[in-house]
Amino acid sequence: MCRCTALLACPRPLRHRSSSSFQSRPSREVLSRRPNIAMEAAAELRTQLQAHLTMMYATGAVDAYFQELQELDEGSAGTGHVAEVLNIFLNDGDRILRDIDSLLNKPLHEVNFSKVDALVQQLKGSSSTVGAKKVNLACMEFQQLYMAKNKKGCLMALALLKGDFCDLRNKLQTFMQLEQQIASLFIM
Repeated sequence: MCRCTALLACPRPLRHRSSSSFQSRPSREVLSRRPNIAMEAAAELRTQLQAHLTMMYATGAVDAYFQELQELDEGSAGTGHVAEVLNIFLNDGDRILRDIDSLLNKPLHEVNFSKVDALVQQLKGSSSTVGAKKVNLACMEFQQLYMAKNKKGCLMALALLKGDFCDLRNKLQTFMQLEQQIASLFIM
């Protein structure tokens, strides 16, 4: 079971961990090997990152817009803007899905389908912007059901949308963690 189905908890921003405990000075041999060890570790992490990205594209979780977002970060010397944008997307997505859930869990005559429409459109737009292909497609399928004011269909579509969002969240968090680990190897 997906760990984020419990009302899609907001992700915690990724931070570099620093050790405040006293460490003895490394020997000259360790210092001379350190760049090689860091380079080897970075190469291994880059291989893992590339495999993860390949899987994300192959499963349709992301599309070319995600690649464009990555290229923007590479163009800005890897300042972490992608992680910031993705964390904002995930937080907004959580809020939107909670709001849709709240609207649809009212009696049929009280469901405000125009608000559901606005929220789904908002999620569709932001998912398109970050290249979240599967979430975007789930929003388009959802649209057909709320336009027909089909509450039961909307609840089923919402469950599918939450599943796709949760899957994407896990993949994006893994992506961000790998990127952070690579970056931390070169911050000393």
